[in-house]
Amino acid sequence: MLDVIELLASSGDERLRFSDVVGALELTQATAHAILKTLCDRGWLIRDPVDKTFALGPGLAVVAARTEAARPLAHAARIAAQELSRQLGFAASVVERVEDELVITAFEGVGPQPASAPGDRIRYAPPFGVAFAAWDSPAEQRAWIDRAPTASDALTERLNVVLAQTRERGFDVDWTTPDLTRAAQVMGSLSSDGLPDHVRGITDQLLAEFTTIGLAPAGDAAGGSQPVATIAAPVFDAHRRVALILSVHPLRSMTPRQVDSAGQRVRRAADRLSRS
Repeated sequence: MLDVIELLASSGDERLRFSDVVGALELTQATAHAILKTLCDRGWLIRDPVDKTFALGPGLAVVAARTEAARPLAHAARIAAQELSRQLGFAASVVERVEDELVITAFEGVGPQPASAPGDRIRYAPPFGVAFAAWDSPAEQRAWIDRAPTASDALTERLNVVLAQTRERGFDVDWTTPDLTRAAQVMGSLSSDGLPDHVRGITDQLLAEFTTIGLAPAGDAAGGSQPVATIAAPVFDAHRRVALILSVHPLRSMTPRQVDSAGQRVRRAADRLSRS
């Protein structure tokens, strides 16, 4: 049932039919019919009587209102993301951590849109989640590094340097193109079970490359531009733990000066949320 709601929520303006739900979630027709009927009866979904498509219903508005009241920081972060998007002209997002996964809980604003959408889950492992790991405890940082696709002293040292640089700078920068970011997400979601040894070796090597490719700019120190996918800063709770990260997604080439200017704005917005 929750899978159906998440599917409808992630479809954006696209209206889904019964067959779309069955195909996307690999449900039997009987199971899909029972779930959709229950959700429609509760008002969580509505079905257009003309084109027979499904959309989120008014019953979810009650849940959303209660969620905003119960999670004031997340609600404030979404408003901050909207404001950052207006100021900078980039899409903005809010990401929260649920155990060993990163969950996109809001996507706001203008500009080119990343491939990810609200509700998407990303494995909390290098190269993803630097803005969480950089301010975590040494033990949790080590656990994050250990989840990298390959282990080596050189990679461990590189990741530790990245975490220290991110703390000093106050925000994280993903220096990749959108296509590379999406490819890393897809590769990270693949299961190695059942793969031939030579294929598993290739995927592990690709993941190792993705782990480090976005951690430092390839442009020269004199100010060469470099593709930037994401600029992210941590928002802290009352116990000074990272509660969520606030991000913007330039999805274009930027000079170091432009990155620093945008990063400082994101950091200041995150700091205001932390103080609130």
